[in-house]
Amino acid sequence: MSETNDDTTPLLRDDVSSDCQDAEYKSRWRSIRVMYFTMFLSSVGFTIVITSLWPYLQKIDPSADASFLGWVVAAYSLGQMTASPLFGLWSNHRPRREPLVCSILINLVANIYYAYAHLPKTWNKYHILISRTFVGFGAGNVAVARSYVAGATSLKERTGAMANMSAGQALGFILGPALQACFSFIGESGITLKFIDLELNMYTAPALLAAALGLINIILVLFVLKEHHVDDEGRCIQPSINYADDNVEDSVEEAEESVDQVAVLTSNILFFIVMFVFAIFETITTPLTMDMFAWTRKEAVLYNGIIICCIGFESIFVFLVVKLSSQRFGDRPVLMAGLAFIFWGFFCLLPWGNHYPKIQWADLQNNTQVSQMALASATNSTVEPTGCPSVQTWCQYTPAINIAQFIISDILIGVGYPTCNVMSYTLYSKVLGPKPQGSIWLADSFRQRRSDTRPNFCV
Repeated sequence: MSETNDDTTPLLRDDVSSDCQDAEYKSRWRSIRVMYFTMFLSSVGFTIVITSLWPYLQKIDPSADASFLGWVVAAYSLGQMTASPLFGLWSNHRPRREPLVCSILINLVANIYYAYAHLPKTWNKYHILISRTFVGFGAGNVAVARSYVAGATSLKERTGAMANMSAGQALGFILGPALQACFSFIGESGITLKFIDLELNMYTAPALLAAALGLINIILVLFVLKEHHVDDEGRCIQPSINYADDNVEDSVEEAEESVDQVAVLTSNILFFIVMFVFAIFETITTPLTMDMFAWTRKEAVLYNGIIICCIGFESIFVFLVVKLSSQRFGDRPVLMAGLAFIFWGFFCLLPWGNHYPKIQWADLQNNTQVSQMALASATNSTVEPTGCPSVQTWCQYTPAINIAQFIISDILIGVGYPTCNVMSYTLYSKVLGPKPQGSIWLADSFRQRRSDTRPNFCV
């Protein structure tokens, strides 16, 4: 079985190598697809609660403000940034199954912790902060997943496989809020499982779903994932190969030296920008719509989930047309077009006109005593206040955006983000040139295990 990797090969299709036996080939691609699923869950762990994070904070700890929300969102990324090199280093010296299972288990436990953050009597917001930090720490396995796929694919297969990884990550970012929207019908009260002291509602159910998916991921890693490594031509590396050969190490080092480091740095900066702007977009949508459109917490979670779900379907179509566009116009022009779509998406959110957001308690009189009594009465009421909080003075002089602006912005960003995500990874793969993208891992292994017997990666 063999195919040539020509311009007609779909971007999201796994190429076939004839150099490995059929059973080995199937095992290798089953393992690679487990890494796709792992990458997808890593992104879902961030976004599945992102639209309900702000309402959940307000519900369980009224002392949490918008600034603290920023810290909670940043905690995930800080945890992931810290864990990625640690898990990557671990995978350099041990089977990749070990750091993968450990990281997924941390993620699983952290999501359960998030679901129980309402239980303590005080400092609930800090429990959310800690849980999200560990969820991000568990998501640090993306370095291991990418390293595995880079080492388990031939040069011809690698661009498509990396694009698949990118697609899985992008879909996880986009479809996570859609899963959250499905749970909004449970409501804020939900049901209480007294025997385990768990409130199952629209805030905790998504985190528990992420934990359940993590359990499935652990099972797949333990029973499906196998260690595989192939060379540039797709030939499985057998134990009979002499890894202590100085020529092998010299060839790896020579390939590393030939990489354009400026291009590598530029690719990483572009990827940072793309992920940064989309994370901001997903983070601000819930508080923004609650302030601008006077939506309740439940409405904000439901409507934003539906909107981002639609963006997810839009992104699937974008993934399918990106390959054709890159063939006709080139990789860089397509990436630039994606960045332009993102820019215009945020530009559409600029406020204009003389319509201002509804202010909470705007109907109160200026009399201080009357205002305090009315505020206390409203606070004790079961009716949820909506609109811009009165402490946010910018709401008094900043025009409100309208729903059409918001929808147009969503559509534009829904085109730009998946385009930039896929093309940044594709360009990065090409910048690294004709060598396995896991060669740094290989070089370390050559230096530290020159006298060791190499396991058979193809079984």
